[in-house]
Amino acid sequence: MEFLRATLDNGLTLIGERNPEAKSVAAAYLVRTGARDETAAEAGLSHFLEHMLFKGTPRRTAEDVNREFDELGAQYNAFTTEEATLYYGAVLPEFQGRVLDLLTDMMRPSLRPADFDMERQVILEEIALYQDRPEAILNDAVRAAYFGGHPLGNSVLGTTASVTALTPEQMRDYFDRRYAPGNLTLALTGCFDWEAARSLVEDRSRDWQPNEAPRDLAEATPHALVKAIPADRFQRQNIALLAPGCSAQDPRRYAADILGHMLGGGEGSRLHRALVEPGLAEMAHCSHAEEDGAGVFGVHLACDPGRAQEVLDVARGVLAEVTESGFDELELRRSQRQAAAALVLQEETPLGRLIPFGFDWLYRHEIVALDEVIDRYLAVTLDDVTAILAGRPFDAMAVLGLGPATELH
Repeated sequence: MEFLRATLDNGLTLIGERNPEAKSVAAAYLVRTGARDETAAEAGLSHFLEHMLFKGTPRRTAEDVNREFDELGAQYNAFTTEEATLYYGAVLPEFQGRVLDLLTDMMRPSLRPADFDMERQVILEEIALYQDRPEAILNDAVRAAYFGGHPLGNSVLGTTASVTALTPEQMRDYFDRRYAPGNLTLALTGCFDWEAARSLVEDRSRDWQPNEAPRDLAEATPHALVKAIPADRFQRQNIALLAPGCSAQDPRRYAADILGHMLGGGEGSRLHRALVEPGLAEMAHCSHAEEDGAGVFGVHLACDPGRAQEVLDVARGVLAEVTESGFDELELRRSQRQAAAALVLQEETPLGRLIPFGFDWLYRHEIVALDEVIDRYLAVTLDDVTAILAGRPFDAMAVLGLGPATELH
């Protein structure tokens, strides 16, 4: 592997992980903006804007954008999170120049009012669709409750009311503020020509004006509560628990990931053995999520509504037990091997490697080889995990239930 980095005069950063033996090239523009960067009046704007970047540019119509991706045989898409918006495409190496030209052109969209009005209806339909997905409703609700007004509790989609109230002028203002070249990163993985990529992007972005795009990094204070959200339209009870974790900048994040895996990373994990194997719940999952300046452990349970309180009590018992007694060496080694295998299977292609590679830079301004990431997970010790548990992260959690059960305590 060869690792490369350059910053253009306008502030745009290019990073690359070149593998001359790869059979494809993947490219992505990562924008350090998401739901947490929106005001209440802008709720849902980052995601709405993601859609609008596919609606055409001064050089291309919306039909041109999608047709060119298809002509290249590209695997392409975009997504928005609480913290970032990402646009990507993976192609054969001979189409590197064309996909970079297309993606770079998309970063300066037309944002036509007629497209805005049409796409708003698509967003509203998406919001309505998510109201039939208990996991999506619960995720938004538990984050809002846990973060208690902090921007990390903002909904990515926004609400029907907030999206309906948005205007083209708001979108243009948000775009001008948040899509500054210094707030963008172009990541390349696979078999690519670095100098050709740099030259093309430098030429296409020559007119981009530098600008500051600061982010509010005020510390998030966890809020503990227990709440049931009655919803008779769902047959199952979904329960979410959030607890403090490690931020994207915290070196303990590897240990936190392993801890989450040992708790609820599938068969053999503590929560799976306590809840799924005896038939108390149909799902018991735990994972750790790192965020900019914050982090959370998230537990998701699904069960019969009549057993909701019992399932919650058992889950709490498991969390209390590991807090007091920890784990054994066998659990640690099994989780480390599973985490390492999952990383390799996910990232063995340029497209699979692209997003983790890009987020390493977005969060920490570091380029870390996959082998080194795996080594960091394998280096986690029981003492590392115990040190996180010593902070008693599961003592005060946000607990929300969604389904027919009307009470939880």
